[in-house]
Amino acid sequence: MSLEFIIGILNTQIMKIILNVCRWLVGLLFIFSGLIKANDPLGLSYKMQEFFEAWNLKGLHDYTLAFSLGMNLLEVVAGVAVIVGWQMKRVSWLLLVLIVFFTFLTSYVLFSGKIHACGCFGDCVPLTPIQTFTKDVVLLLMILLLLFNANKMKPLFSAKASLAVITVSFLSIVFLQWYVLKYLPVLDCLPYAKGKNIVEGMKLPPDAQPDIIAMTFKYKKGGKEVEFLDSVPANVTEDSTYEYMDRYDKVIKKGTGLPKIVDFSLVTMTGVDTTQALLNQTGKYVMLFIKDFSTLDKWKKDFEMVRIELKQTQTPFFLVTADAATAEQQFQDVTILKCDATVIKTAARVNPTYFLMKGADIINKVSYANSNKLLMK
Repeated sequence: MSLEFIIGILNTQIMKIILNVCRWLVGLLFIFSGLIKANDPLGLSYKMQEFFEAWNLKGLHDYTLAFSLGMNLLEVVAGVAVIVGWQMKRVSWLLLVLIVFFTFLTSYVLFSGKIHACGCFGDCVPLTPIQTFTKDVVLLLMILLLLFNANKMKPLFSAKASLAVITVSFLSIVFLQWYVLKYLPVLDCLPYAKGKNIVEGMKLPPDAQPDIIAMTFKYKKGGKEVEFLDSVPANVTEDSTYEYMDRYDKVIKKGTGLPKIVDFSLVTMTGVDTTQALLNQTGKYVMLFIKDFSTLDKWKKDFEMVRIELKQTQTPFFLVTADAATAEQQFQDVTILKCDATVIKTAARVNPTYFLMKGADIINKVSYANSNKLLMK
């Protein structure tokens, strides 16, 4: 047996190992990515809307949920297909198209600075823009290797068995996405998850620095605008040729981090901010977060039953919505609090969602579809 023959066999075996490692890594990463986003398809939908706004394509907002559902399904099925080795050439081309698209998105996030994160692994595995971009470049190289060597990889199962595995994975993701859209994500990675404290979430991370803000005074003199930071020099206030225009806070230096919860405020119908008063109380209470009233017919009947139970247990109730005008028309004897729509979309993935609170602690969180479990211990 010649040395060249032995080296050839070794090279073949090494290549086979490399291809199998790449095949499993690519497949598992696509399955994981698809699963983690299928757990919260609305989160991906909102992230897509950020991209469309950045590209002035707001007309596509109504289709982002459908795009999200399809994308998650495609990722998982493609990941399963490449692992079982079904139609490797076609699946490799599909993976290549997907990873080129993902790499474009992550590069846009990294180099444009217009979007904070791409949401590649949802809210459960937050990655920095450089981490997501690097991940996609490595995946791109591995997928190219699989594509050029597709004919060298043997399937794990027969064609029928492979198709059965893929079909099961397809149906499983369809069911998972239907379930979480109705009953909330199985794994809640949001800062408003059960067991979280809203007040703690509103604080800056320990190693973060807040924005440096200076009080800015704007004046006009001789048709030109001038600004003074922190204070106005005496010669300006004494000079009648300076015309006062405005006073505002100016960010001198951006901070190094943000709280997990931002812009959370609860305002009464008379305009009183009651956020701290509500979150600092000691007793239990319930908040119903309603983004809009498009699903009112689905939950109004159960809502009345929840209110009866709350009255029996003397549990205070607050209806939190961005559409206070409609809330007043629909409910006459309910305490209504106004809240930003973006905050509500983050806090309550299902419209509407009940929160059982004790102070700032989220004791329980349920969809309208299983409101009967709200007060269960």
